[in-house]
Amino acid sequence: MSHTVQIGKIAILLASLTDEEIKGFLPALHSVRFCQGKVGSMNMQKIISAVETAAKRNKLISEEHYRETHSLYHAIIEAIEGVTRGQIAIGEMLRTVGLRFAVVRGRPYEKQGEGEWIAVAFYGTIGAPVKGLEHETVGLGINHI
Repeated sequence: MSHTVQIGKIAILLASLTDEEIKGFLPALHSVRFCQGKVGSMNMQKIISAVETAAKRNKLISEEHYRETHSLYHAIIEAIEGVTRGQIAIGEMLRTVGLRFAVVRGRPYEKQGEGEWIAVAFYGTIGAPVKGLEHETVGLGINHI
């Protein structure tokens, strides 16, 4: 039986599980590199910057190769589309997000020539900037490097 690494599934789990829930799952992560973080904002650029900064600090992408930053950017935007349900706007629409995120880098295909891919997942809340009026949201983006 063949085994592929499901980087999207791993990213969603890492973004949505609590630190306590993840503890038992960590041994299964030996085939990928990942980082996690949190961001809350009404500003889209702050969300993009938080993910990009975490990926660079954790050496998931190289600052020397633009293609890696470019790939991450597209995965972030695709994930944000899921969070915002296709309307890529937050503050402009008087809504705010509180998100946990995960970035996962791995090889989701058996053939080595397919190279590495990157997945970005968000899990959290979105809604009016009034505490208690938000609801859950999730987004996933995957791109080749």
